[in-house]
Amino acid sequence: MTTTGTHNRGLLLTLASFIIVVAGMRAAQSLLVPFLLAIFIAIICAGPMHWLQRHRVPSGLAVFLVILTVVGCSLTVLILVGSSVNDFTQSLPEYQQSLRSQALALVTWLQGLGIKISTSLITDYFDPGKALEIAGNMLARTSGVLANTFMILLTVIFILLEAAGMPAKLRAGLDNAETSLQSFERFNTGVQQYLAIKTLISFATGIIISLWLMFLGLDYPLLWGLVAFLLNYVPNIGSIIAAVPAVLLAVVQLGPGSSLMVAAGYLGVNLVLGSALEPKLMGRKLGISTLVVFLSLVFWGWVLGPVGMLLSVPLTMIVKIALEVKPETRWLALLLGSEIPQDVTEKG
Repeated sequence: MTTTGTHNRGLLLTLASFIIVVAGMRAAQSLLVPFLLAIFIAIICAGPMHWLQRHRVPSGLAVFLVILTVVGCSLTVLILVGSSVNDFTQSLPEYQQSLRSQALALVTWLQGLGIKISTSLITDYFDPGKALEIAGNMLARTSGVLANTFMILLTVIFILLEAAGMPAKLRAGLDNAETSLQSFERFNTGVQQYLAIKTLISFATGIIISLWLMFLGLDYPLLWGLVAFLLNYVPNIGSIIAAVPAVLLAVVQLGPGSSLMVAAGYLGVNLVLGSALEPKLMGRKLGISTLVVFLSLVFWGWVLGPVGMLLSVPLTMIVKIALEVKPETRWLALLLGSEIPQDVTEKG
């Protein structure tokens, strides 16, 4: 058999395996999503846990303190935002109808100016109320996933307890343990750095958006702050997606002028925190290209639903950092990245 034929068979086998794995992930969505959320939370919690351990706090107590903090934050969010999700979902038909009425009034006004716009085009193809409906459905489905909070936290506890003893297990079980530990440490440090900075920036984004919307008098400011916090994990387009339902609600509740103020607030926060502060803290080397961001958003959203969209970029970022660790896979990390290597640029 020729080398080309062997290569093609290997490529087809890899593609078939990928399709089977993706189909399995999609079928096991209800089981996989809480597990991925647990891993995501555990990676964020690992930094504080290791800090406590370095200050001579026993591992069990360190895990307990970290989990207690997570539970406290989760309960606070549920108390503050839980009722807002229910109220918004119940008021959604009223908001949609009002938004459709305003859109039709705008069409009538434009027709009066001599601009020919089909009313059926608005009602059939461009329905701004659909954006609010999508936001409501995403919030409802995300709340359904968070109903498994106990199982998620239990998984986080087990992951953190295992992480504390992982280096000793690797030294005992691997021949080249130190090399593996160095690679694992580089991967772990990169992932923790990325998620810690991203979480800090996202938290600041959510707080500022909530305060700004509260100042403008928009309904459910804490809810939209939470949405801004979650979607800030999706760079470039996450802030746009987060702003759409809040701006549309402002059109219904406060009028066009105030809706522009709402949009300006989102834009200002994104420019200052997302475009200026975050790259400076994180380092441009950790960036991934806009195309990869969009494709990962579509792919993970299709496989895992709304939670997959929220975790799409962190998951892709973790893959990129893992590929950067080994020299033989670094070229794949470069393809996922947003920058051209400096040595290649100088050669060009």
